[in-house]
Amino acid sequence: MTVHSTALVATDRPGRYGKQLVSHLSRRGGGQWSEADGSGWIDFGSGRAEVSSTDEGLALSIAADDPDLSRLEDVVGRHLVRFGARNELRVAWTRENGEPGTVQQNDDP
Repeated sequence: MTVHSTALVATDRPGRYGKQLVSHLSRRGGGQWSEADGSGWIDFGSGRAEVSSTDEGLALSIAADDPDLSRLEDVVGRHLVRFGARNELRVAWTRENGEPGTVQQNDDP
């Protein structure tokens, strides 16, 4: 069964982080970033992430097989937090049923 999860990451540089995230994570399964649209996608085999620049930040969406959703949230979120460590990015996922998903943030002092 396919399930969905979304997150909106507050940043004033969503295009930069979106491009970096798609470029890095698409090396294994595939993906593409469109500068013109400010959006892209990443294929994980067992799921797919959509990434979009918005005025509010970087919008993330994952559709995955149920057992893989938490893992893919963690993969996408961890990489994004690492790329944006200086800006202290935080990724908090929300599942399609309204329940909270995983959270990724830099906990280092």
